[in-house]
Amino acid sequence: MKYIPLAMVRDHMEHIPFFPCPDGYRIRTFVEGDERHWARIEMAAGEFSDQERALQRFAEHFGADPRGQRDRCFLLENQHGEAIGTASAWYGNFEEEERGRISWVGIVPAFQGKKLAKPLLSVVMARLARDHQKVYLTTQTTSYQAINLYLNFGFVPYPVRESCEEGWRLMEQVLQRKIL
Repeated sequence: MKYIPLAMVRDHMEHIPFFPCPDGYRIRTFVEGDERHWARIEMAAGEFSDQERALQRFAEHFGADPRGQRDRCFLLENQHGEAIGTASAWYGNFEEEERGRISWVGIVPAFQGKKLAKPLLSVVMARLARDHQKVYLTTQTTSYQAINLYLNFGFVPYPVRESCEEGWRLMEQVLQRKIL
């Protein structure tokens, strides 16, 4: 599939869907040292070629705010206490406006397709709602399953470049749903 960067927004935090964790799974906030789990998960999910690059990106993205890490970064654990997923309820400047930001959502491939992203996103959205009225995220056409999830959570496409329309048309075909 053609890789096209995309952005999505949610201009309100009303009616956030809630999905509980299945039995045996839990979501917790970060503690010191969890950046290694984050790096392993993101590498397994295909975002990085090795853990050192992942750790470097973690430090660039989250490193300046250790308190934010503990409050806004989440790990999904399986029944054995192994970290298998991650997502963050971060913040950023989007189109010259401070907004909440969903970032670095990743689940280890062996646990993908088990409806675990829904509870993880529920927790992230609830955290964002505490401090933000509007949120955004960036994604790409190759993450079409995540895009479908974001659409179901009330996010809508936001065109930031010319290629966005092509990307959203591709998503309509792949997901077999009207988006634009």
